[in-house]
Amino acid sequence: MTQPTDPSPTLADAPASTPPHEPPQVHVSAGMRRLLHERKLSLLVSTYDAGKVFLLRANEHGVNVHFVPFPRAMGIAATPAKLAIGSLKRVHEFYNMPAAIPWLPAPNLRDAAYDACYLPRTDHVTGDIQVHEMAFAGDELWFVNTRFSCLATLSSGFSFEPRWRPPWVRGLSGDDRCHLNGLAVANGRVAYATAFATSDEPRGWRPTKATSGLVVEVPSGRIVTQGLSMPHSPRVYGGRLWVLNSGHGTLALVDAASGEVRDVCQMAGFTRGLDFHGTLAFVGLSRVRENQVFGGTPLTSRVAEADRFCGVQVVDLTTGTIEGVVKFDSGVHEIFAVQVLPWATFPHVVEGDDSLLDTSFALSPAALAESRPTVAPPDREAATQVDAAT
Repeated sequence: MTQPTDPSPTLADAPASTPPHEPPQVHVSAGMRRLLHERKLSLLVSTYDAGKVFLLRANEHGVNVHFVPFPRAMGIAATPAKLAIGSLKRVHEFYNMPAAIPWLPAPNLRDAAYDACYLPRTDHVTGDIQVHEMAFAGDELWFVNTRFSCLATLSSGFSFEPRWRPPWVRGLSGDDRCHLNGLAVANGRVAYATAFATSDEPRGWRPTKATSGLVVEVPSGRIVTQGLSMPHSPRVYGGRLWVLNSGHGTLALVDAASGEVRDVCQMAGFTRGLDFHGTLAFVGLSRVRENQVFGGTPLTSRVAEADRFCGVQVVDLTTGTIEGVVKFDSGVHEIFAVQVLPWATFPHVVEGDDSLLDTSFALSPAALAESRPTVAPPDREAATQVDAAT
């Protein structure tokens, strides 16, 4: 780990699976540490090429970056009670269990205190559907099933439940017809999605990807705007529609009525992964290289490869200035999802094989009312955590 470029110390917990020839080297700016600490926020970010999500947590003494391994980590959806992470073949569901906090390992940051503990509850096997963005619409988890060109939800006994597909896609087939990738929720329902093209041919989006991207309204199927370059991460925030025009490396506003697109900020990376807090936008950046997928985009012409970087930038929407930066020099090259956790300053995500799960039990309120203290065997310390299921 390299030292950050400012006085704010950064502590990185790298998993054993990190390639020894390229460990994560991360710089966290003083501005990023300050805004996380002062606004009492943390960040959860997925990095699919590195197969991890990382938690960015801060206090007055510094910043901690904690990595949790997931194969091809992609979409993230989070609430104070629940967390969902999409990976190569599964959707992983976690529940916040504060009763387990006293049994977590001591934080690797002076005076830090955990205030959320997400324990795994369910792994739903979807198969390799190329899951992309995820979001809670009300109490229901929706996700983009890119391979089958649809929006879907989970269903017991099935790999997924198709709920909506673009009107130009006439049926389900696992060959990524239009590269559907992002979804936006407004007023508790899915309102918009992004795709690379209006193709209904197998991988038909590839030839025109740099200029045929679009935002589509859900469920009507009305095309709100098109001519974008590989767009991602549509969001409704502050009553306005935002999108990352990724192939341009920009954060943009879309007039949902006229379709007019206006750039708010231009960045030195492939913009993908977006969340907001107050007047701030948290934008993920990937260090893309000229290849079959990313070649020919305006970004690769505008910014030299040596000047592109991977990480997260925080944009002040009132001024357009960059207020904070996380930058990876190695070990991580592709960011997918960026999720602000405004309810937790130092959360923890427990891995699926952690021994803490042996003695952590989530019960219904009725069952919890009947529970008694557990008497441990003489040779074992009593360390059973019981909490109400949320």
